[in-house]
Amino acid sequence: MKTILLIFGLVFAGLPFLKADDPKAGYHGMAGPSGGRLLVEMEPHVEFFVTDTKKVEIRFVGLANIVMPPGEQEVRVIIGEGDKAATLTFTRTGDKLVSDQPVPAGSDLPVVVQIYAKAGAKPMTESFKLNLTLCPAGK
Repeated sequence: MKTILLIFGLVFAGLPFLKADDPKAGYHGMAGPSGGRLLVEMEPHVEFFVTDTKKVEIRFVGLANIVMPPGEQEVRVIIGEGDKAATLTFTRTGDKLVSDQPVPAGSDLPVVVQIYAKAGAKPMTESFKLNLTLCPAGK
């Protein structure tokens, strides 16, 4: 019986290392450099951050969570539902893109982020719920 328990213990102890070759494995649940949501399905990774003024900041993030200046990327963010949905446009400001308008009113909003590597390219898309009750703007 002790042998079986020892085998199970060794197998379960090794489980965290099974996906060590997955480059995204270390980013799961990790916040971006400003504390925002890190979108890891995109390369480079993208940080989505809502400021105290309820504007969205987009940063491109490389290895070790280091911010990379935006290149030719174009960003489109659709936030909200139905007739209250807004399409945010962005202006380059230093090492980030800042939305020209604030996030629409509400606390649990669907978000679709589309990143175009360059004009006319097929977008990389990620969607999620933005819960400003659990994670207030700027926090």
